[in-house]
Amino acid sequence: MLKGSVAVFDTNAMTFCSLFTLSFSLSLSLFIQAETEAIIKVADPNSKYTSAQTFDELGLSAELLQGLYTEMKFEKPSKIQAETLPMILTPPHRNLIAQAHNGSGKTTCFTLGILSRVNVNEPGTQGLMICPTRELVIQNVGVMQRMGKYTNISIASTADPKYDGYNKEQINGQVVIGTPGRLLRWMREKQLDCSKVNCLVFDEADNMLGTDGHRVDSTKILKHLQMSAKNWQVLLFSATFNEAVKTFATKVVPNANQIFLPAHELSLDVIKQYRVNVQSNDQKDMLLKEKIFPLCDKIGQTIIFVRTREGARRLHASMQRDGFKCTAIEGQMQNEDRDRVIKEFRDGQTKILIATDVLSRGLDVSTVTLVINYDMPVEYQNPSVPNFETYLHRIGRSGRFGKKGAAFNLLLGENERLVLDQIERHFEHMVPEVTLNDDDTFESILTAAGLMSPDES
Repeated sequence: MLKGSVAVFDTNAMTFCSLFTLSFSLSLSLFIQAETEAIIKVADPNSKYTSAQTFDELGLSAELLQGLYTEMKFEKPSKIQAETLPMILTPPHRNLIAQAHNGSGKTTCFTLGILSRVNVNEPGTQGLMICPTRELVIQNVGVMQRMGKYTNISIASTADPKYDGYNKEQINGQVVIGTPGRLLRWMREKQLDCSKVNCLVFDEADNMLGTDGHRVDSTKILKHLQMSAKNWQVLLFSATFNEAVKTFATKVVPNANQIFLPAHELSLDVIKQYRVNVQSNDQKDMLLKEKIFPLCDKIGQTIIFVRTREGARRLHASMQRDGFKCTAIEGQMQNEDRDRVIKEFRDGQTKILIATDVLSRGLDVSTVTLVINYDMPVEYQNPSVPNFETYLHRIGRSGRFGKKGAAFNLLLGENERLVLDQIERHFEHMVPEVTLNDDDTFESILTAAGLMSPDES
């Protein structure tokens, strides 16, 4: 049913939406298995939902339909949209907890959910969207602006520069999109009146409700709405939900319709993945400089994931020392400077981006075809335990919007090799090894993965 220039990006480095023109379309490219084994639980057995074949049958306004067809260039709902939109839009507007693949169109689901509930003639905040990062706030604002272009619905966000610092101005957007800490502060200081909110969205909900994410602030926001708003719908969307977060979500959002995919359905076959064993960080750097970077101009754009901000800085410095043109982005930089670096990547001026895990969620750039795990994703408190969800999100940055994708995992030492072994077993997907002794190996692999044509290799 259910269907060669380098930028360094660190955890606090984000951008503002008005700088970009976002390209947003539908793709199921990361996952080749049909979405036929989804676990769908309907809270009320008397509720009958019919999968939507077209957007026209969903009861959307003419203005929203015009935005979908004219601005978003959509033709019909994707599989996840066909299943969830009737649940979201049909009275009595029950809560929904949904797992949807990266690139499957889940942003459209909750964006339409919010926009459809707003009475454009009614002032005040009626929709609230919570995102884990400033980057994702910006991206979702851009999507909503395009989708709601003909509705005259006003949008405010925590990423707007006019709210930087301690601006006490009242927040009057009919939809407000933001990070949990800033939104909670606006609520406490009575800048944001939530009494008219009728739809609350948590994007990347596993991170928003996880113990290693934003659970504390997210729970406080839920409690604030319980005290201030009357009847409101909660929508939780993410590409991944581990069992602990899933259990917690069903407790804090009761009586919700649910859509989950079994773990084995999170197949990664379309993203070609490889392991590369190295002896030192210097050898990782050499591999990037001598074998991968020379190919980057032929394969689109590349994201390199590192574990820490310090690691990003060290790799950036290593690139600079050998004459690679680099730009750096760090949390201490002004927003305008961070915006500039990300805009350069979106515009294609920067071909390679070094990022911490904040960028594993929320960056949709259709020309990213290669992901490199310079450091393997692990649990913060225990580096011997893999973070399966982060791995999935990381490599899901490539192969988006119907394009091919590949991922190299650079493994230093027994611990990183064991981490990837566990990831293989978890996803039931073998990751073959690539040797370093053949200069043509990486060209051949990228050609076989469909990222390069034989003429280019």
